[in-house]
Amino acid sequence: MSNIPRFDLADLRLFVAVAEGNSLTRGAERAFLSVAAASLRIKSLEEGLGAQLLYRNKRGVSPTRAGEVFLEHARRVLDEVEQLQSSIQPFSQGARGHVRLFANATAICEFLPAVLARFFETRSAITVDLQERLSAEIVRAVLEGIADIGVISARVAADGLETLPYKKDRMVLAVPVGHPLAEVQFIHFADTLDHEFIGLASHSATYSYLQQEVLQLGRSMHQRIQVGSYDAMCRMVEAGVGIGVLPEMAARRHAKSTQIRIVQLLDDWATRELRICVRKQSELPVFARELIEFILQSD
Repeated sequence: MSNIPRFDLADLRLFVAVAEGNSLTRGAERAFLSVAAASLRIKSLEEGLGAQLLYRNKRGVSPTRAGEVFLEHARRVLDEVEQLQSSIQPFSQGARGHVRLFANATAICEFLPAVLARFFETRSAITVDLQERLSAEIVRAVLEGIADIGVISARVAADGLETLPYKKDRMVLAVPVGHPLAEVQFIHFADTLDHEFIGLASHSATYSYLQQEVLQLGRSMHQRIQVGSYDAMCRMVEAGVGIGVLPEMAARRHAKSTQIRIVQLLDDWATRELRICVRKQSELPVFARELIEFILQSD
């Protein structure tokens, strides 16, 4: 290994310039060197390789067979270096990268779409793999390195992770116009369980969340139908199929386009705090830390 010559990129650029211009003078000018300095560097390069690279005559220079081989590889090396610089430069500016972001249903439906849209306006080279998971699953994914960033309910333990407070939301009751609860302003969840419910799919975070509360009450909740989104839930409520529990922001948004009434839940658990969790912020790439900061600063 010690006999393998080490090549200076400046020497490679000089040789390419000289060989392509068939002139030591023109090559020196392109490399911003004097002719004497350029000649010395070419000579040192030949001595290091143990091979003559250029034929020299009164009309200029031309590559020898060894010089042609060297020229081909020198061009390839310089092209690779240029590509390397182009690829790495955006990373140094925090402008390119891929983030795996796992979040619960509330964060994905209510907060993250608008935030990510604004984020991509100035950081278009960053891509985000956004997946909806239950908070407990998100904690495991972040701990195991499957996700870079998680957005979870503060009620879920996140031992071993760094957490940051993010948003607070409330769960409310959506009821049809004319329903017995339509004129009620506040109610405890336990007092709603005699009515028919419209629920989300059993794999959803909201479904699991409500089932835990029902179990703690020692009661049961009859779900007349399960749907795949808050929009579908509100349309079923409007049609009089049943009542539903959903985040207040979602309920108020859908109340603009559907005939539903919103009832506040008095239970402490109805107020939920969202938190961002990571294994260690200092170990995240710059672009991932930028995304966290942007999420936290967004209204």
